[in-house]
Amino acid sequence: MKEIVSTYNLSKLYGDAYSVKDLSLSVGEGEIYGFLGPNGAGKTTTLKMILGLTKPTDGVVTVFGKELGKNRQFILNRTGSLIESPSYYGHLTGLENMRVVQRLRDLPDRNVEEVLRIVRLEKHKDKKVDGYSLGMKQRLGIAMALVSFPTLLILDEPTNGLDPAGMGEIRELIKSLPQRYEMTVLISSHLLSEIEQIATSVGIINNGMMLFQGKLEDLTKEKHTAIAIKTRDNVLARELLVKAGYSPVLNMDFLTFEKLTDEQVAQVNKILVTGNIDVLRIEERKKNLESIFLELTGREGSL
Repeated sequence: MKEIVSTYNLSKLYGDAYSVKDLSLSVGEGEIYGFLGPNGAGKTTTLKMILGLTKPTDGVVTVFGKELGKNRQFILNRTGSLIESPSYYGHLTGLENMRVVQRLRDLPDRNVEEVLRIVRLEKHKDKKVDGYSLGMKQRLGIAMALVSFPTLLILDEPTNGLDPAGMGEIRELIKSLPQRYEMTVLISSHLLSEIEQIATSVGIINNGMMLFQGKLEDLTKEKHTAIAIKTRDNVLARELLVKAGYSPVLNMDFLTFEKLTDEQVAQVNKILVTGNIDVLRIEERKKNLESIFLELTGREGSL
């Protein structure tokens, strides 16, 4: 797969502390890459370095196969972004704000009309932005990032300030972009459920360092499926299984096992039945992205 964004050993040092350290990131063409981590993990700093808004202490940024330092204007002409919070003129209307971006980027009227419709602001385009709700301002920022229909779209926490219905609409919009407009999307978030629903690849960052990078399905299936067994006597069941070479963990009303094959599950069941221990339930438990994130970072899910 062709790489649209890549970084190599990217680092940013503030004083004597690293905000980002030796981060190597790879975003393939047509992907929705979920850049996931708790607040303060280094996500926004990384995105700013990719856009040339912050100068790296060390490392290389390549976008569209070209090094950022030597090709910044070429890269930015093909990139749309929303970083941290939307920038706008509050005394102007939504449409007037869009016209400013339109003139700066020399875009046709139809682009403005389409993105206002996409983000559901067409009925509010003549209202001053100072009178917009937080969610409307966020949608205006997304419209500004989309108006050139860029090859690469970078969104930093794009669902901030949106109600559940608005979050769902933006989520569906982002999911449609690669196929509908041939865009590659790099989206950061601390909302694990959002990334789980839209991303094709993920990068998990904490304390400025990449903990995992790869396809979402690889993350969710790799050593993250557990078998839970409930018996009438879990303590005795555990003793029998430990003697047979298994390592179950007593968790609430269940014994849980990591990485059991189908054959091993059948063997465990046979050991219990032979030992006159009633097996009440056998469950396969696939951990969601939030559970995996907690394991990797040791922090709570949505922070």
